[in-house]
Amino acid sequence: MMQRRVSKAIRIGDVTVGGNAPIAVQSMTKTDTRDVASTVRQIKELEECGCEIIRSAVPDMEAAIALSGIKKQIKIPLVADIHFDYRLALQAIESGVDGLRLNPGNISEPDKVAAVVSAAKGSEIPIRIGVNAGSLPQDIDPKLTTAQKMVVAAMRHIKLLEDLDFDLIKVSLKAFDVPTTIEAYKDIAGKVPYPLHIGITESGPAKSGIIRSACGISPLLYMGIGDTIRVSLSANPVEEVVTAYEILKSLDLRHHGAVLVSCPTCGRTEVNLIEMVKEVEERLAKVDKPIKVAVMGCVVNGPGEAKDADIGIACGKGKGVLFRKGEKIGVVDEKDFVDVLMREVEGF
Repeated sequence: MMQRRVSKAIRIGDVTVGGNAPIAVQSMTKTDTRDVASTVRQIKELEECGCEIIRSAVPDMEAAIALSGIKKQIKIPLVADIHFDYRLALQAIESGVDGLRLNPGNISEPDKVAAVVSAAKGSEIPIRIGVNAGSLPQDIDPKLTTAQKMVVAAMRHIKLLEDLDFDLIKVSLKAFDVPTTIEAYKDIAGKVPYPLHIGITESGPAKSGIIRSACGISPLLYMGIGDTIRVSLSANPVEEVVTAYEILKSLDLRHHGAVLVSCPTCGRTEVNLIEMVKEVEERLAKVDKPIKVAVMGCVVNGPGEAKDADIGIACGKGKGVLFRKGEKIGVVDEKDFVDVLMREVEGF
């Protein structure tokens, strides 16, 4: 049984991160933050698919000011992603954000960090120390591994914040390389009490990025490490949220929307199961209840898997057997497979 790492609970807006709180799903807007209408539109799409915290890039002062208009129109907590210029963090706080992300690789001067911490403390705004393997401080011992350098960078910044009597801290240590990322998180997990935001950075386009992200995020979650997650894809951010929930559901850590079980098909399959599964998957995307649905294509594993699901169908040539909570409830004609299955799902 998985044992969650014990971490300090903090609040980002109305979402609790760490402690015993559910692992939160995050994403990041891919619009120009200065374009308030487009950014709000994208955030609302993400809210609809279950995103719980959203982060937006703040490249300049115009974007920092625009955060105010964005914040007023959305429901989920808004985090400002700050690099290089600490003054953008100060303006983001003034604009009403719920959290900050600072990169110790490009904002590390004590006086500038102190100014941000003072403003954040006054508004009780948490700060994520976001370490990326691609932007580490240049003065770290070159003999260290990349993972070790990431931990050193994070611990330096943590100490800086703690010395300023600030502990509303969340930490991330992301790399593209999966083993490096896992090594870094395992190391820091035993060193600090703060919640950890996990993910694989710049993981790539949807197909390969989903695989890489799952390979990096899942082992950490299984070890009990991780309080929030983001799947970073070169794709629509909705894909990030959907993938994050699939990872959590696969580890039985969250129950959000439907779980679809389907057989890979083989020479025993006597229906066009692949197309059927595609249609069921599309229609299940609109179902927000936690339900397990099985679509099976032959008599080997079909009846058993269909019985194990909340709603399931074992398909044969021209006919399919419908199951509800393990009990056979009817026989369905092939032309009605999907419609009847979805009626049962909607009525469950």
